Amino acid sequence: MKIAVMGAGAVGCFYGGMLARAGHEVTLIGRPAHVDAIAQRGGLKFESAIFDGVIPIGADTEASGVAGADVVLFCVKSADTEEAGREIAPHLMRDAAVISLQNGVDNAERLSAVLKRTVLPSVVYVAAGMGGPGHIQHHGRGDLIIGPSPRSDGIAKTFTDAAIPTVVSGEVLARLWDKLIINCAYNALSAIAQLPYGRLFEVDGAKQVMDSAIIECIAVAAELGIAVSPDIREKTFALVKVMPDQMSSTAQDLARGKPTEIDFLNGHVVRKGVEFGIPTPSNLALQVAVKLRELERAEKAPR
Repeated sequence: MKIAVMGAGAVGCFYGGMLARAGHEVTLIGRPAHVDAIAQRGGLKFESAIFDGVIPIGADTEASGVAGADVVLFCVKSADTEEAGREIAPHLMRDAAVISLQNGVDNAERLSAVLKRTVLPSVVYVAAGMGGPGHIQHHGRGDLIIGPSPRSDGIAKTFTDAAIPTVVSGEVLARLWDKLIINCAYNALSAIAQLPYGRLFEVDGAKQVMDSAIIECIAVAAELGIAVSPDIREKTFALVKVMPDQMSSTAQDLARGKPTEIDFLNGHVVRKGVEFGIPTPSNLALQVAVKLRELERAEKAPR
C-alpha cells in the first residue's frame, strides 16, 4: 500500500515508520530539517522497545508528496488543519482515504469541509516524542480507533498486520471526547510545570483542579449529546500510573518554543461552554496559563 503522512512530527513518524517497516511505501511530509536528516541517515531513526534502528522511508517537504497515495495520514497541528488541507487538496487521488490522527475533536470535520470529501476521524493512543530531526522516540502503546467507512475494515487490517492494533468503531467521536478530557486534565499542568504526569500530584490541589476541568468537560459533552465513558474520571486519574514519565504534547511544544494546541483542547471546551452557557472556569484558567507561557517564550526567543 502507498501511504503518505502529512505532518512528520512524533505521531506521523511513529505510524509512518511502523508501516514502512512492514513493507509499505511510505512518504513522510515534513520540515526540511527532518527530511534532510532522513536523507543523510538513509532512513528514519526509530527508537523503541519494538525496534531500535533505521527504517528506510521516503521523505518530502512538499504537500505534493501525497500524490498517488492510497491512504493519507493527516498529522499536522490542529491550528494548521485548514491550511495544510488546502495544500494537499490538488494532489489527492480521487479514492484516497484520508485519516485525521490529530489532537482535539473537530479536526476531521474541519478538514472534510476543506477537502470536500469524507475524512475519517481517529483516536490515537501513543506516547512518543522527537529525539531530534528524523529521530522518533516511542515510549508506549500505538493503537488506533478509526471511524467507519467502506474502506475502514481493510485499512484496519493493514495497520494491525503492521503491528498497529486498529479497530473500527462508530463511537469514535465519543472516544475522541474521552481523550480530549484526559488531555484537558493533564496537558496544561504538565506544560506549565514542565513536569511529567507522575509529578503533578505532588502538589496539593492539583488533582482537584484536574477534576474540576474533567467535570466541566463532561457537562459540555452531555450538552452536545456525546456519551463519554461513564468511568472517564477514574480512567483519567489512572493514566498517571501507566505513564508516570510522560510529558504532555503541550509541554513538549512549549519546551521547543512552538505554538501549542491548547486552544483546541481546553480552549475548545471553553468555546463550547460559552455557546451553551456552561461555566468552564477551570478549563479557562488552564488555557490562559498556557497562553501566558507561550507569550513568555515568544518574548524570550532570539530576534
